[in-house]
Amino acid sequence: MTDFFPDIPSIPFEGSDSTNPLSFRHYDAEAVVEGRTMRDHLRFACAFWHTMRNDLSDPFGSGTAVMPWDDGSSSIENIERRINAFFEFLDKMSIDHYCFHDRDVAPEADTIDETNRILDQAVGILERRQDELGKQLLWGTACLFDHPRYVHGAATSTSVDVFAHAAGQVRRAIDATHHLGGAGYVFWGGREGYSSLINTDMPRERAQLARFLEMAVDYRRRIGFEGRFYIEPKPKEPTTHQYDFDVATCLNFLREFDLLDEFMLNIETNHATLAAHSMEHELRSAAAAGVLGSIDANMGHPHLGWDTDHFPTDLALAVRVMKVVLELDGLGQGGLNFDAKRRRGSFEPVDLFHAHIAGMDTFARGLKIAAAIRSDRRLDDAIQSRYRSWDSKLGDSIQSGQCTLEDLERHASQIGEPIMESGREEMLASIFNDFLR
Repeated sequence: MTDFFPDIPSIPFEGSDSTNPLSFRHYDAEAVVEGRTMRDHLRFACAFWHTMRNDLSDPFGSGTAVMPWDDGSSSIENIERRINAFFEFLDKMSIDHYCFHDRDVAPEADTIDETNRILDQAVGILERRQDELGKQLLWGTACLFDHPRYVHGAATSTSVDVFAHAAGQVRRAIDATHHLGGAGYVFWGGREGYSSLINTDMPRERAQLARFLEMAVDYRRRIGFEGRFYIEPKPKEPTTHQYDFDVATCLNFLREFDLLDEFMLNIETNHATLAAHSMEHELRSAAAAGVLGSIDANMGHPHLGWDTDHFPTDLALAVRVMKVVLELDGLGQGGLNFDAKRRRGSFEPVDLFHAHIAGMDTFARGLKIAAAIRSDRRLDDAIQSRYRSWDSKLGDSIQSGQCTLEDLERHASQIGEPIMESGREEMLASIFNDFLR
């Protein structure tokens, strides 16, 4: 196999004092935190689409990425070359998992039969390489947004023929994921939404989407795929409003159509930003409902209103994310997928390594700090103390349904005006910041 990164060694762990940019300063895969290795806690995954296919173009300029593994053709030889380069990258980065869209690994051909034949060949190459190097598919998905046929959506299209095309494509993508032993499959509704309600029957489109998901659930059962099904919330871009806008919207949709037991959520930081939420808000919303399954580890830019997919380098954000993950005792079959791309000016192959090292080290530090905060307990104890009145006999009576409005009015009359306590927000923020040193 050709060495696509000949000047780059396997990335070592050298510790926080290292000045070697091609080393981990904080990610020590076998270091134990709260009884598990960092490798097990973090379950890093690499996105095939950004790593191997993203040419770093943007709305105002053409691509700049130097990609010697890609001649721009749709030939099987070029498909295999990209896959080989990808697995060399995974191996040198010590990343155990990966994710892909079907059309990233196998471009669409002129006919469905030819497209499926190419996908089958690509899956064979992926299977061989992951078996040789001990890698695992975290999740697969179908690209239901790029082709012109999906201009009005896929499952929510105004055309039943487009719906049929999308159904067939998803079936084949699930097959590919199942064959490769994928731990999950993601439904990412890139265009499942509307541009304007002036020409949209929203109830019809939502019902179409629900039926599409029901059919996928039925297919999963029939083929015996044991991986999780995920929905990835995204609020907008390219549509004005998407039907999977945020965690709360997804939960409402799944409950409304009796699908809540069949799906978990894959939460992306940049999508949380576009929905005007913090990532911690989205994670805690999903965790509280028991549907937090996996995470796309990236971040957006506060001054730009689109999906910029920066690599995650915000330490405080990583701490908040990992604290939620630790409280859940891990993500189970999920992981931390770097759905992130280099900046347009970071176009050399070595920048792929720098970017992933930065993200992995940030989350490794976040993991260690989150564990230290949990051990210290001052923040958790402060939250528990704020709600201690709810642990009283009255609080239990309210929560268990034994109290009426009349009972509470009598209680309020007896005690008079409640004595309020400070929330100590600034003090707790200062304590949190102390851990970031």
